[in-house]
Amino acid sequence: MFERFTEPARAVVMRAQQEARQLHQPYVGTEHLLLALLSAEAGIARTVLTEAGLTAGQVRAEVERLVGPPSKFFTDEEASALQDIGIDVDEVLNRIEESFGPEALQPPTPPRRGLGRRGSGRRTKFTTRAKKVLELSLREAIHLHHDHIGTEHILLGLLREGDGLAAKVITDAGLRPDDLRRATIQALDQAA
Repeated sequence: MFERFTEPARAVVMRAQQEARQLHQPYVGTEHLLLALLSAEAGIARTVLTEAGLTAGQVRAEVERLVGPPSKFFTDEEASALQDIGIDVDEVLNRIEESFGPEALQPPTPPRRGLGRRGSGRRTKFTTRAKKVLELSLREAIHLHHDHIGTEHILLGLLREGDGLAAKVITDAGLRPDDLRRATIQALDQAA
């Protein structure tokens, strides 16, 4: 299926993984796909979402409100003790991430065993709903008689899935998925 994804759509999937890591979450959910669809590389999908009034900052804040803040590397007591002796914990964590990347502060994922083992085991897993969104993006492309899957198809899949955290964020923002769907189809027609 991924061979049908356009470069921007692949970038969105990769960006969703980055969003999950930045929020220190061990999975990629529909909310991370929504955040990725608000990134610069998301093209038509980003345009539709931003014209409807969604911003990445707004979505990120809402996701953190709904699932809690990113997990901490230090407990509050540890951070307080370090600060008492003059260590700026935030600065230390920022420098670690600058030097070693955002994954440096995440606990290691145990390696997968058996014949299906691929890579280092560091890949962030997609939730069932996020996988469903990607499957629905293929169905949306087929329904529209497109031979590729673009960011707009991922957005349509996200809207069609309708039950994940992204759907809650969208509706809590006062947006109607049917209106976003129509705006996406209209933007596709104008781009053709």
